[in-house]
Amino acid sequence: MTPYSPPPLENGTLRIIPIGGLGEIGRNMTVFEIDGKLLIVDCGVLFPEENQPGVDLILPDFSPIRERLDDVVGVVLTHGHEDHIGAVPYLLGLRADIPLIGSSLTLAFIEAKLKEHRITPFTLTVREDQKERLGPFDLEFVAVNHSIPDALAVAIRTSAGVVLHTGDFKMDQLPLDNRITDLRAFARLGEAGVDLFLVDSTNADVPGFTAPERDIGPVLERVIFSAPRRVIIASFSSHVHRVQQVLDAANANGRRVAFMGRSMVRNMSIAAELGYLKVPPGVLVDSKKAADLPDDKIVYMSTGSQGEPMAVLARMANMEHQIEIGTGDTVILASSLIPGNENAVYRVINGLIKLGANVVHKGNAKVHVSGHASAGELLYCYNIVRPKNVLPVHGEYRHLVANQSLAIQTGVPRENTIIGEDGTVIDLRDGVATVVGQLDLGYVYVDGSSVGAITDADLKDRRILAEEGFVSIFVAIDAQTGAVIVGPEIHARGYAEDSAVFARVIPLIVAALAEAAANGTRDTHAYSQIVRRTVGRWVSSSHRRRPMIVPIVIEA
Repeated sequence: MTPYSPPPLENGTLRIIPIGGLGEIGRNMTVFEIDGKLLIVDCGVLFPEENQPGVDLILPDFSPIRERLDDVVGVVLTHGHEDHIGAVPYLLGLRADIPLIGSSLTLAFIEAKLKEHRITPFTLTVREDQKERLGPFDLEFVAVNHSIPDALAVAIRTSAGVVLHTGDFKMDQLPLDNRITDLRAFARLGEAGVDLFLVDSTNADVPGFTAPERDIGPVLERVIFSAPRRVIIASFSSHVHRVQQVLDAANANGRRVAFMGRSMVRNMSIAAELGYLKVPPGVLVDSKKAADLPDDKIVYMSTGSQGEPMAVLARMANMEHQIEIGTGDTVILASSLIPGNENAVYRVINGLIKLGANVVHKGNAKVHVSGHASAGELLYCYNIVRPKNVLPVHGEYRHLVANQSLAIQTGVPRENTIIGEDGTVIDLRDGVATVVGQLDLGYVYVDGSSVGAITDADLKDRRILAEEGFVSIFVAIDAQTGAVIVGPEIHARGYAEDSAVFARVIPLIVAALAEAAANGTRDTHAYSQIVRRTVGRWVSSSHRRRPMIVPIVIEA
């Protein structure tokens, strides 16, 4: 969508800007503005793909609000997953006293994360059915079921209308914590009138209903029962329900459980302390003492289910971890594949199988169910809420379009459904939602300690270095005549050809420099570009390669 500026916001109009989460799985963040005040719902990260080498995290682009942080009345966090809370430390790094509003577990997770950033936040703990007023925003929180406890939807009432944001949710009717999505509250809000419905789209293209979480427990028990040696189970470090089932399954099989990975240890300690994780007596064992137990008496619960290179599971697959995987070990990937991570995950699976492990994953056993509502559940929600306007959120483009189709099938007029992208500006007034602008937002890369310093051009250079190699050319010339005094000296790295092959291009460089001097060139930068083009054309035509070429030309 071509960027164009929205008009000034009129009084009594609610402006909605999705900063992240549209067209991608992650970076979920939406900004609401009315009467000069801003409310933010969620502030998450996106994890890098293989074509983003060296990147640790990807943040939402805060540029639309960077100069207006004093107008932010609060950040509502719907639940404690990284794609909804992971960017909060970077936002609070710009203004530390922005209030954070969320459930008990959600705030506990983010407070622990912020402690690592040396930020002490202002927080407001809320629960389902609670109402709060923040500036011009009246908020009502609604219980929703997800793959993490204590998730909330939020209804936002303003003078311009009512918005209902589902957050991430599904409609599991037999959840482990007996906390179901409150469809009665959805129906009550619908009866009163929902002007704009922001709906989780992640599973909108999956027909039917998402399977209950309880289906996983018996499968885990059977796999652990039949495992002859150690069992290693990888999942998200915040998936409390999945960890609960692992603890119960291990206990039923007379095994103990050791948590592996800093975030897993931290999050499960918090969940247990707050009572969200019920740990059977005597089941947990410190990872350092787990090695002393017999192989058939231990289950390791680890991070790394998405193939993250520095996570525990990938390090095991690469033989870079103290736990050495071998024949008879069983590895369970108890999570879904986030789009874009497929190659990394299969690389880890192949590495584990090569070491002799039996790898169990969603493709060959029912060891994972989604935390998101499928098409059948979304249809129920549309029929219950009967919204005037719909904005599908949280998903790639195909998910958003599938969600839009479901809304239309239930009677929402097509013109009242909006397929947006990050930066789409929507104004809500008198029950009418209108797209009024498109901001030009980009990715903000976290690379080590740097935030936003790495650009797409830098990543392109990194990909070229990784895929095509590096060629440097040093040459000293007489600037007046272009005559080569020293060189050209050519060095290649990561380039398949023997360096001696470059002898063929040296006469071409010498001739090009002399010709440029004859035509009046006297600037060393211009000479450098001539060297770059000469070598580039020769490499492309002779070897069909496009390495990074770095010419260094000095006057002698």
